[in-house]
Amino acid sequence: MVYDGILLSIIVGLLRKGNFKGIADLNIKFGWVFPLLLVFQILIFLYQGQVDLINRISGFLFIMVYIIGIFLLWLNRKLGIGVQLILIGVVLNFIVMIANDGRMPVSLDAAKVLAPSYSQALTQDNYGKHTALNSETHIGFLGDIIPISDPYPRDQVISIGDIIMNIGIFLFIQKLMVARKRSSMLPA
Repeated sequence: MVYDGILLSIIVGLLRKGNFKGIADLNIKFGWVFPLLLVFQILIFLYQGQVDLINRISGFLFIMVYIIGIFLLWLNRKLGIGVQLILIGVVLNFIVMIANDGRMPVSLDAAKVLAPSYSQALTQDNYGKHTALNSETHIGFLGDIIPISDPYPRDQVISIGDIIMNIGIFLFIQKLMVARKRSSMLPA
């Protein structure tokens, strides 16, 4: 969902006659860490089913990724309402994950919009950073419970945190791409 929000915001920014100068000139504190966190999550996902140690501690590893990400977003919160909304969305996802051993609970009813193999993987074991929402799930309303399907081009299940995060991404990219008030976000 995050990639969809980025792409949509870029398209809207271009339709609004924006450009990429604001993105190119952006000065994010420790911005280089964000791609590393993404790569680290991908590596956990790829190897948790193959390496027993990673499988056993993957929930902890996902929590650590979120803690670092939240800290970095907090450091960059002065970049505007967009970053602040991203931070709120990430914190909501973090809260439900920490309450569920580092896993994002996914509603199996909502997951019916996805391939059947996804629901099967959730019921048999953890799938990446996801797990099936069940009677033992804590604060499940913050989990991935919102199904998205046609007319949306990609079927997926998202959380309230994902929605808030994507609104923040959209606003942040709009602020960067459209010239008004952008100068306050650039280095002196």
